[in-house]
Amino acid sequence: MAELLWEPAEADIAASRIADFAAFVARTRGVDVGTYAGLWAWSVEELGEFWQAVWDYFEISTATDTDPGPALVTAEMPGAQWFPHARINYVDEIFKRGDDARPAIIDLGERRDAAETSWPELRRQVAALAHTLRAGGVGLGDQVVGYLPNIPEAVVAFLATASIGATWAACGQDYSAPAAIDRLGQLEPVVLVTADGYRFGGKDRRQLDAVGELRAGLPSLRQTIVVPRLGEPNLPDGSLAWADATAGEHDLVTERVPFDHPLWVVFSSGTTGLPKGIVHGHGGVLLEHLKATVLQSDLGPADTFFWFTSPSWMMWNFQVAGLLAGATIVTYDGSPATPTPDALWALAARHQVTFLGTSPGYVLACEKAGAHPAAEHDLSALMVLGVTGATLPASSARWIMAEVGERVQIASISGGTDVVTAFIGAAPNVPVWAGELSARYLGVALAAYDDHARPVTGEVGELVITAPMPSMPVRFWNDPDGARYLAAYFDTYPGVWRHGDWVLVTDRGSVEVHGRSDSTLNRNGIRMGSADIYQAVESLPEVAESMVLGVEEPGGGYWMPLFVVLREGFALDDALRERIRTAVREQASPRHVPDEILEAPGIPHTRTGKKLEVPVKRLLMGADPATTIDLTAVDVPELIDWYVGQSRG
Repeated sequence: MAELLWEPAEADIAASRIADFAAFVARTRGVDVGTYAGLWAWSVEELGEFWQAVWDYFEISTATDTDPGPALVTAEMPGAQWFPHARINYVDEIFKRGDDARPAIIDLGERRDAAETSWPELRRQVAALAHTLRAGGVGLGDQVVGYLPNIPEAVVAFLATASIGATWAACGQDYSAPAAIDRLGQLEPVVLVTADGYRFGGKDRRQLDAVGELRAGLPSLRQTIVVPRLGEPNLPDGSLAWADATAGEHDLVTERVPFDHPLWVVFSSGTTGLPKGIVHGHGGVLLEHLKATVLQSDLGPADTFFWFTSPSWMMWNFQVAGLLAGATIVTYDGSPATPTPDALWALAARHQVTFLGTSPGYVLACEKAGAHPAAEHDLSALMVLGVTGATLPASSARWIMAEVGERVQIASISGGTDVVTAFIGAAPNVPVWAGELSARYLGVALAAYDDHARPVTGEVGELVITAPMPSMPVRFWNDPDGARYLAAYFDTYPGVWRHGDWVLVTDRGSVEVHGRSDSTLNRNGIRMGSADIYQAVESLPEVAESMVLGVEEPGGGYWMPLFVVLREGFALDDALRERIRTAVREQASPRHVPDEILEAPGIPHTRTGKKLEVPVKRLLMGADPATTIDLTAVDVPELIDWYVGQSRG
C-alpha cells in the first residue's frame, strides 16, 4: 500500500474551482457526480456533454452569428470532430480573467532585477505587434517563428501571431542554428522573432551569429524582429527592433477562426529523422488548457504560476496557459542552479509563487546538494509543486514533504507534446500518494492495456487513450494523407491512441508511471531526441556510428551514455571525448551532452537497419535478455552480450 503524503482540507475542497464546476454540472445537467472519481467517470462516459459543460462554464466567446455545437460530432480516432460551427480565437480568452491590480507576467533572469508586465501593457504590446505583422502582410495561412529564450517577448509574439490567425512555432536559443533549422525550416516561416542572446549559468550567450545562420537557412523569411536581451549594439541587417515593432496604441482585433484552425506547431523530440511538427488547433488547446489550469490546478487571478521551462518544450505552452486562468506567470531564462543549487526555491520565495513547476531531476539534485528549501526560504505562499518530465520517485516525494512543506500539494503530471497537456496529474480534491500520480485528468479515457489489448488494473501495461481529447493533434506538418500521424499513435491498436508509456492504474484511480516504452531521451525534465546527437557525433571523422540511450535508474537517477564505434586507426582518448562533447554542445545543445562516452564494438540493428535503442535501453536497466530481444531479428546478435555487460544494475 502506497504511503499517503497529503490530503486536501475540506474547506479547500469546498473553495476550489473544481467543486464549483461540479456544482455547475449538477445545476445545469442534473448530474450529481459526488467525488472526483465520479466526476472523472462522467467526463469520459459522457464525453460530448462534459466538454460542452466546460465550454459553457468558461463562457467561451464565439462569433455572435454562430452556434458552436454540437460539442462532439464523431468520436472516431483519428478524425474526431469538435464544435463544428465555432468561430473563436484563443487570444480572446486570455484577457477575460486577469486582475489589473496584479501583473500578467513577472520576468526574471540571472543578475537582473525583476520586471513586471501589467495586463493592460500586455494587451497593448500584443495589439501593436499584431498591427506590425498585419502591416507586413502576415495573416491566415502564414507561419511566424521564434528563436527565443523564455522571456515575456516570446509570450507577446505568440499571442500577436495567434490573434491574427497565423500559426506560431518556437525553439529555445539553447538549440544550435542547425537544430533550429531542422525544426522551424519545415514551416517555411515568413517572420522570425529572435533575441540577441540570453544569460545562463553565469554566462552571457551571445546569439547574433546563430541568428544570422538561422536566417540564411530560412529563405522564406520576409522580416526579422530582434529583442535586445543583452543590449547588442548592432542589429542584423534589415531587421526590426522589438521596441519599434511594438510601438504605439492599437486596438486588439482578433481573427475568429474555426475550432481546428492551427494555433501552433510543436515539435517531437526527433528520435529518428527530422522532428515531427505537431499541429494543434485554437479550440482544442483552449478547452484543454482551461480545464488543466483552472479545474485540475486550481489556478486563478490571485496565483503566481512559475514553471521552469524553455520555448522548445511544451511546458512553455502550458505555462502561457496560466494567463487563461487569470494567473500571473513567471518567465525565467536562467539556470535553475545559479548562483546556488536552490535558485528556483529562492526565486519562488522572493516572488511569492503559489504554483512552482520543476522536474524530478532538479528535486533530486537539491536533495543531493543538502538543500533545505523551507528552512532557508520563505515558501509560505507556495501551495502546489508541479513535477514532470520523468517519474518522481517515492523517496523524492517524501523529501518534498519534509523539506518543502507538508502542506504543499505535489502535482506530479504526465502527458506529452502530442497533446500539450497531461493525461494524469493532480486535482485539488484528490490525495497524494508516494510514487504515484494522483488521478487521471477529467475527459481523459486512460487505461493500461495488457499484451492482449485488455484494460487492466493493478498491473503494468501500455498507456492508451480510448476516446478522443480535443487537444489531440489536428495533423502533422507535411503529412498530407495522415499516414505519419496514423503510424505514430494508432498502428498498434486501431482506433485507440497508444502513447508509449508503461503505467499501472491502481484501484484508487491513481497511476504509477514506469517510464517510456519508446526511446525518447528525457533528462531533467527536458525531452530530447537522439537524432540531434547522432547528427553532431557522426559528423566527426573519427566516429563511424553511435547510439545514445536514456536509462532511468533506481532512486530517480538518470544515466545517458553514448556508445561510439570508431573508424579504424582511432582511439577513444580524453581529447576525442572532449571533441565529441563540444560537437554535441555546439550542434545540438548543452543539455544533449552525454553523461559518459563509451567505445563499443558495434551498434546492433534490426535487419532493416534501425538502431535497437529501446531493447538495449531495457537491457541496461537490468531486463532479462531472453524476454527483451529476439536475437534472430538482430543483424549482429553477438553484440547483445557486450551491451548486457554494460548494465550498472
